[in-house]
Amino acid sequence: MNISGAGSGDYSRAQPTQREPAGELGQDDFLKLMITQLQNQDPMNPMESGEFMSQIASFTTASGMDQLQKSFSEFQQDMRANQALQAASLVGREVLVETDAGRLPADGEMTGIVQLPSAVANANIHIHNAAGERVRTLATGEQPSGDYRFAWDGRADDGRTLPPGAYRVTASTQVEGEERSLRVMNSAPVVSVTLAGENERGPRVNLDGIGEMALSDIRRVQ
Repeated sequence: MNISGAGSGDYSRAQPTQREPAGELGQDDFLKLMITQLQNQDPMNPMESGEFMSQIASFTTASGMDQLQKSFSEFQQDMRANQALQAASLVGREVLVETDAGRLPADGEMTGIVQLPSAVANANIHIHNAAGERVRTLATGEQPSGDYRFAWDGRADDGRTLPPGAYRVTASTQVEGEERSLRVMNSAPVVSVTLAGENERGPRVNLDGIGEMALSDIRRVQ
């Protein structure tokens, strides 16, 4: 008697039932509990909609936390990589940063921008040497509000040619008889980039004659 086919079934298709690890509440279990809770609630004192949504939110938060943390970690890695590429592309480029530190190159001018919040009859741009001495004052004359570009050729007020290197730039104007400081942005080339460590906020750029600054300190790329 051939009994090989008796009661035969395609056992290769059978799949083991997936069970939630002991002590863990799966989605099906949670929904069953919620339905039971709704069926057995006091009709004279039903569950508030806010309380119901709070329970759903609590479960969603707990079950999705691991995935959220994983996604956030991947996002951080992508953001660091994008910032590194962005910073690396700036090497050799001239950028503007909001700082009073400036550099006079050996074969050119020191350039930057003074921001004028309103029209002025005149604003003074002061150049100071490393010792803090004021060596040159540039007058803008009457100007409208906006960015005023300045360039210093390295000559002092007395006509001397000063050496290249680090200088400090400040600017001011008279407003109703009072001296008011103005914001200054100096220009410098990016010579290198320092990538951010795990606990650092972002890459840093090394500016010729100015030093290291955060990528976020760059206001414009020229």
